[in-house]
Amino acid sequence: MEDVRFADEEEASDTLPDGFEPYVKEWFNEQFPGLSPPQRYSFDLIHDDENSLVCAPTGSGKTLSAFLSALNELFARGRRGELEDEIQVLYISPLRALSNDISRNLEDPLEGIREKAEEMGYDVPEIRSAVRTGDTTDNEKRKMRESPPHIMITTPESLGIIINSPKFRENFRNVEYTIIDEIHSLCENKRGVHLSLSMERLQEMANTDITRIGLSATQAPIDEIAKYLVGYEEDAATWQEETERGDEVTVSSPASEFESRGCTIVDVAASKEIDLETVSPVDDLIYTPKDEVREAMYEEMHDLIQEHESTIIFTNTRSATERVVNNLKDTYPESYGDNIGAHHSSMSREKRLNVEEKLKQGEMKVGVTSTSLELGVDIGTVELVLQLGSPKGVARGIQRVGRSGHQIGEKAKGKMIVTDRDDAMECSVLTKCAKEDNLDRIRMPTRCLDVLAQHVVGMACNHKWGVDHALNVVKRSYNYVDLDMDDWETVLKYLAGEYELEDQNVYRKIWRNNGFFGRSGGKTRMIYMTNIGTIPDESGYTVEDRASGDPVGDLDEEFLDRLTKGDIFTLGGKTFEFRYARGMKVYVDSKPNAKPTVPSWYSERLPLSFDLGTRIGEFREQVAEQLEMGAGEESIVDWIKHNYYLDDNTAQAIYSYIEEQYRFMGQVSDTEDIIVERYIDEENRQNLIFQTIYGRRVHDALSRVLANILQRRLSANIGIIVDDNGFILVTPRRPVDVGGLLTELKDTDIEEELTEAVKKTELMKRRFRHVAGRSLMILRNYQGDSKTVGQQQMKGHFLISAIRNRYGDDFPMVKETYREIMEDAMDIHHAEQVVDGLREGDKSVEVKKSDVPSPFSHGLILQGSSDVMRVEDKQERLEQLHEQVMERIGE
Repeated sequence: MEDVRFADEEEASDTLPDGFEPYVKEWFNEQFPGLSPPQRYSFDLIHDDENSLVCAPTGSGKTLSAFLSALNELFARGRRGELEDEIQVLYISPLRALSNDISRNLEDPLEGIREKAEEMGYDVPEIRSAVRTGDTTDNEKRKMRESPPHIMITTPESLGIIINSPKFRENFRNVEYTIIDEIHSLCENKRGVHLSLSMERLQEMANTDITRIGLSATQAPIDEIAKYLVGYEEDAATWQEETERGDEVTVSSPASEFESRGCTIVDVAASKEIDLETVSPVDDLIYTPKDEVREAMYEEMHDLIQEHESTIIFTNTRSATERVVNNLKDTYPESYGDNIGAHHSSMSREKRLNVEEKLKQGEMKVGVTSTSLELGVDIGTVELVLQLGSPKGVARGIQRVGRSGHQIGEKAKGKMIVTDRDDAMECSVLTKCAKEDNLDRIRMPTRCLDVLAQHVVGMACNHKWGVDHALNVVKRSYNYVDLDMDDWETVLKYLAGEYELEDQNVYRKIWRNNGFFGRSGGKTRMIYMTNIGTIPDESGYTVEDRASGDPVGDLDEEFLDRLTKGDIFTLGGKTFEFRYARGMKVYVDSKPNAKPTVPSWYSERLPLSFDLGTRIGEFREQVAEQLEMGAGEESIVDWIKHNYYLDDNTAQAIYSYIEEQYRFMGQVSDTEDIIVERYIDEENRQNLIFQTIYGRRVHDALSRVLANILQRRLSANIGIIVDDNGFILVTPRRPVDVGGLLTELKDTDIEEELTEAVKKTELMKRRFRHVAGRSLMILRNYQGDSKTVGQQQMKGHFLISAIRNRYGDDFPMVKETYREIMEDAMDIHHAEQVVDGLREGDKSVEVKKSDVPSPFSHGLILQGSSDVMRVEDKQERLEQLHEQVMERIGE
């Protein structure tokens, strides 16, 4: 079988598999008019025990397409008297709420099929399902041990606990199917890495060859996600193994080659039509007063809401979610009361569930959310999705709009509402990509040493292992197939206590000797079971004025990650300079009227994807080419309207934006032709404005590298302002040879320079705490006591200092911290790709000096002062900058 293949039309069937039980067929045919697109392929594939990744829109019968073949097999075994009291189907969901939904939704087919079987004269047993999550009570767990369900519904974290439960893991010995729902939301982060290792450990302990089924919304690269789902197996020709049956130890030599287990992809994501358009509430996004834009936006939203039975509104921040709810209620009190609700991650679980239930029952007309309703929690029928501003990624846009039109055959319907020119261009390109199924690609973390350490401890708690065989099991995971032998050795060395850290209360978790390892000490299992998982504890930080000692407010952890010494930020309407952080306190100096370098929304807003940024650059280039050829306004606007899905207001706004930039600069910056604009601001500071459009994660990496180089050159602090559309290096007003700076960038090892740049930052300290927690160096819970985030942070501070003094940055968990920052928090791979393009001449840079910033720079410049300027003042400043541009180009 091929490693990964796509199901073709010849494999589709409009009928249920011949091998299905008669009563299963009868039940299905009575319930449904026919097979939905994913079911036409998946029923046969899963019935034939083929690993399958089903990529289909929400509401397309995707869940039943995964379950029905497994249910048929359970009922068939029960009819033959071969169904044991053990888990045979494992369903894994990223959300507890989604797990509960699936449990409720399984009740109908389980009861319906059994009733139909009895009606037709077949004797079948009850097929039991149960949910095992962090919300499961001890009494419910006891019942599961006494009478194991045939179908277990759980989360990645609970699965990690279950496979280490001595009394319960035996129930997995004959598991036949695993179903991973919303797999795209898991595989791009460390929860997915953790799940991948759990799956390999589950396969290792099972007597069966588990059939793996993944369910995904639209996502790319879908073939890599398929490989993640199924993992790898050793090439049988490259290794041999022996088994010591007495103590469950398997000894094998390291496999030299691994091959994918094989997977068939059912990709019918594009089969559901999307009705999607970008709209602007006003025809002038520059000079229309902001209160008029706001009023027009809410009027547009209100009209659209009234035209539909139910609507979901997506914003890009939690604060914006609350603001939209309040403004709609205040503006239209007769239309919105209890029939509108907010839903976001900062709300209590009870409040979120209340909103979900009211939406599902049709008691709430409008739900407003940031990201928490993206995944497939059952909220009933939604007719319309409104997106305020850009969702920053094509797949995310499709996922959000896909919350509407859940009835089979219905269209997903959405409107993207924009209120500035950058968003207008971004959303218009995103909408075209979404309509044409041109997706941005996710990147899955690999070789994460902290998650590896946690699982090795879990493996040791179960039984004694041969080191080489354990390595083979680990390398079957997609995320570790390329694990470096040196990294494997250093992780074992750390866990075995061979680094001297006992004085830091870091003790060995395993013993190893003569090619074997196992659990060290009776408390190791308790430590593992109470500290499992990858999601770090987070908390707010108190900000204190150093001069007065007074508290001035609070910051969240993600925002603090962004700060470096000397950064200016706004809190409570005032500006402060960040000095340092200790424990849970942030110490600052008051800096009245200073220009912020980090905007308050930074930690909340999603970053633009690199692929979408590249397509925006291509769009800019296409419009610029028409301008260079002398095409007129009407011709270009018509071209935009013909090729993109937007209204007249948006098309006109985009044309004006690019045309003004072209006339002012003589060229339009894109991802290949980059402009660096040198501008002296009103505070007599030099702003080197890089007009790139690679997304904030790439810009974060590039700006830190360049700032580090420039800091050495000037022996001065360099301010950084980062956005999705570019970045600014803020320097003292001294001569800067930008060409020489870029030459040095091209000669630089980007990874080494970025390592140096983040070495002493708050980002490094906090990410190390996360890594140390995952790798069980810092225990969040121990013998019933829980460490606060502040205690964990202080422990991490002392621990990383001790490690660096003794072992440098090669210590595995310090090394992992750098990897996480560079690959997960930032995007070093695409940053290196940009620098490679500069080295090879595929990308060009032109430096322009101007006393008036160009239109493409206005958003970046205003971003720095947006927290201290009133909306009216910001609007006035934007108009001033625009008027200066128009005056310069003669209008």
